[in-house]
Amino acid sequence: MGSYVDALMSDLVAKNPGEPEFHQAVREVAESLELVFERDPKYRAAKILERIAEPERVIMFRVSWVDDQGEIQVNRGYRIEMSSAIGPYKGGLRFHPSVYLGILKFLAFEQVFKNALTTLPMGGGKGGSDFDPKGKSDAEVMRFCQSFMTELQRHIGPNTDVPAGDIGVGGREIGYLFGQYKRIKNEFSGVLTGKGLEWGGSLIRPEATGYGAVYFAHEMLSTRDDSLEGKVCLVSGSGNVAQYTVEKLLDMGAKPVTLSDSDGFVHDPEGVNNEKLAWVMELKNERRGRIREYVERFPGATFTPADPKADHNPLWALPADCAFPSATQNEIGAKDAANLVNNGVKVVCEGANMPTVPEGVERFLSAGILYGPGKAANAGGVAVSGLEMSQDALRISWEREEVDARLKNIMRSIHQQVRETAEEYGTPGNYVNGANIAAFRKVADAMLDQGVV
Repeated sequence: MGSYVDALMSDLVAKNPGEPEFHQAVREVAESLELVFERDPKYRAAKILERIAEPERVIMFRVSWVDDQGEIQVNRGYRIEMSSAIGPYKGGLRFHPSVYLGILKFLAFEQVFKNALTTLPMGGGKGGSDFDPKGKSDAEVMRFCQSFMTELQRHIGPNTDVPAGDIGVGGREIGYLFGQYKRIKNEFSGVLTGKGLEWGGSLIRPEATGYGAVYFAHEMLSTRDDSLEGKVCLVSGSGNVAQYTVEKLLDMGAKPVTLSDSDGFVHDPEGVNNEKLAWVMELKNERRGRIREYVERFPGATFTPADPKADHNPLWALPADCAFPSATQNEIGAKDAANLVNNGVKVVCEGANMPTVPEGVERFLSAGILYGPGKAANAGGVAVSGLEMSQDALRISWEREEVDARLKNIMRSIHQQVRETAEEYGTPGNYVNGANIAAFRKVADAMLDQGVV
């Protein structure tokens, strides 16, 4: 059966050269699915995985806009509509200089499986641009978003494709994008999620990815009669996911001690408490500052600059009980994973998408630690996006407690189906296999029902 995966990957790499993140994401899923193909060859015969790995539609377009100096700037925009087998395309928009076709195809592929795990009827997609909102004025961001949406609006809609935010796309950007969509289409609809509360947004949506990752870690620890109470936790990133991961960890009695951005990381041995977190939120969300400023405000902490040439990140070498990678893909290398295991980490729960390289994942699995892959652990964000879609369709707004309760139940359900599927296929405790197989079967069965389309 290994030869089938090798042949599939050889064909995929040949058809999609220069896209290593996409290759990595497909291979990880394909290796888990060997267990499925052995037991039920109908999926292989129908070439389900080959079809999922080929986007239903790839949209690439020019985004021209004028900066504050009157200079014309040109960026590239994308939308990858990967799979609509179980619902409209759903997935975020990323504005970052690193964005290119391969990154978005990897994210869209992961999104298909993540969305399937939520129990909500959502397909998978992803989009974005190589535009960098960092250092841009509000007026420049607005002009870019308006130009971007002028093209994107042709391809999206509340029953077709519903984008959301991702790296570089927060409440400001969603507002500008929604305003332009409404202006062009002359309709007020739930075409985007992550909207402001006053105009169709959902409570708990900003918090959902971080909260959900902590809820998933809690569920994993519960299987070993343990909890987050008193646990020292490493958190990377300092954006939306990291901020609300820290907030929920504090609610659960844990002690988060790190935060980071592209400049480096801060380590606060006393812990990032609620007062310090509020300061970080103001720093990152309003002043758009850098995490190194933390040590000026809280001198008990230390700042370690990032070293792009190093073979490991010293953040992951700190002694701790739990790790919550919440920044970006492949941030935990093989040596980082070894350091985490050697320092006694019991839980790695991914708030980011595919933040661990394959060698690192193997290290975690062989060590028998509780490892929650991103497509399961960080599904809380898109789950509440799905709840926002429901509220938009019904023209209602649920109370905070109701949305949070639904999020908890969804994360509990994801954990249960992933855990039970791993056991069903003879790999108990392997959340990677459980997540990949449970999600694949849901999408695959829908595709079989709908014929070759």
